[in-house]
Amino acid sequence: MEDQCPNFVCADCGELLDSKNSLIEHTLAHKGMKTYHCEECGKLFSQEVKYSQHTHFQMQPNYKCNDCGQSFPQKGDLNTHALSHAEKKFQCEDCGKLFSKKFNLTQHSLTHSGVKRFKCEQCGKSFTHKSNLTQHYNIHTGIKNFKCEQCGKEFAHKSNLTQHLLLHTGIKNYKCDECGKFFTHKSHLTQHSLIHTSIKDYHCEECGKLFTHKSNLTQHSLIHSGVKRFECEECKKLFTHKSNLIKHRLIHINPKKTKLKVEESTN
Repeated sequence: MEDQCPNFVCADCGELLDSKNSLIEHTLAHKGMKTYHCEECGKLFSQEVKYSQHTHFQMQPNYKCNDCGQSFPQKGDLNTHALSHAEKKFQCEDCGKLFSKKFNLTQHSLTHSGVKRFKCEQCGKSFTHKSNLTQHYNIHTGIKNFKCEQCGKEFAHKSNLTQHLLLHTGIKNYKCDECGKFFTHKSHLTQHSLIHTSIKDYHCEECGKLFTHKSNLTQHSLIHSGVKRFECEECKKLFTHKSNLIKHRLIHINPKKTKLKVEESTN
């Protein structure tokens, strides 16, 4: 039984600790680093700012669904989620989707009709729903009415704020049925799912190479076009991709260390 118990031994002084958290706290003490301990969950932090962010979230109200037990950071999110449990009596004749309210069905039906009655006077873009046009106007005005209380970042649309809040809460509601991996956003799950299906819809007309994501094709196309948009401020050298520029900058930051790595790789 003793062999099955983990031993948390300090590599600096050999002291035996009773838990992983105790070992981390003890090790940081050797390095002269202060630790911050959350009394709610026991988590340790080496930086005060991260500890403050964590404890701030712990004090936030947590709205739980009585039907399925799922939790949400905001009451509005819970109310929206609750509609998924409501009885859905109104069915769309075009796609079969069900709705709990007739009004929602009516609004949904517009997506099939293709009618876009609401037009932006600034850019001419049309929308199916007036609410979408109202939100769109914020792009032109620059108004951002939705502010994140966690980090202060502001958004033009409430939906963008809602998605952003998931980064702070760590809630990942979207699960991949193939590998069980969880994602914060549905769009991330959709992109991830392509890995399992191996669907590559994006085709390079120059060399025939296929890509899963359009963004990857766009980056690849720069190789053929020869366009180099990223310039080094130190030596004015140009690069096709930003990632290559970032790697290049290391030469100017620490030329000796970079040169050593290059020599090691050639040996």
